[in-house]
Amino acid sequence: MNIRSLTRGDGVVIGAAVLLFIASFLDTFDGDGDNIPNAWDNLGLVMSMYVGGIVGAVLIVIARALPQPRQVAGLDLGQFGIALTVVAAWISFWSIIDPAGAIDTAGFDVDAGAGLILGLIAALLLAGAAVATALLPALKAPLLSAPSPAAPQPYGGQPQGGYGYPGAPQPQGGQPPFGGQPQPQGGQQPFGGGQPQAPAPQPAGDFSPFWFAVPVARPLFAEDGSPTPIAELAPGTWYLAVEQRGAQLIAQTQDGRRGVLQDTSGIQRG
Repeated sequence: MNIRSLTRGDGVVIGAAVLLFIASFLDTFDGDGDNIPNAWDNLGLVMSMYVGGIVGAVLIVIARALPQPRQVAGLDLGQFGIALTVVAAWISFWSIIDPAGAIDTAGFDVDAGAGLILGLIAALLLAGAAVATALLPALKAPLLSAPSPAAPQPYGGQPQGGYGYPGAPQPQGGQPPFGGQPQPQGGQQPFGGGQPQAPAPQPAGDFSPFWFAVPVARPLFAEDGSPTPIAELAPGTWYLAVEQRGAQLIAQTQDGRRGVLQDTSGIQRG
């Protein structure tokens, strides 16, 4: 699991789940006395609204942090979690409308207490963030900032001076850069300048992992050949090439996902 893959929307989901947990211990009804019940005194209410929403939040966060998607009953783990948060919000709304529910109140009117009111706010915030994260760019942004590409640490905590990361010393008279063409001694061609050339295939035994950047946004496909992209590589970000298959690269993103970069033309090696 990689917490750097969590988004700002996931941060809102986590905060709302904590708020929902706190609300479950507050009074369900508005009244005086020492025997006012909270959600834990009503098994149906606590399991459907409070625990259901919290479990949904946990599933959403786990699905985001896993390198590969998981499914429950044919649904993606994250989708299943979103469904639970929506159900929790729906139950919280009707709990405010009829706070007494099936409890016998001897004909007296019962007002919603702090537990239901705060629970409604938390459940609506939880469901809203869960649904809107996939729609709003502001919520899609990473929750934790990625390491600066100026002095990155290779994946897996490799020490400085390791393979291919930007700023590492280039070998003298050793293996040529990716694509098999030696670099000129009088300065490098500006990034994106000139006609991009697709890299020539290298023998598998001669390949060494290296960092690279793409000139434009390019899709990263699953290694099983699925036509649906699993990620998009963005310009200005360094990615790790871990394997070469013909003219294609097996790349690893900063959140740990691996996939096939089919279009390697014009890439900039770090």
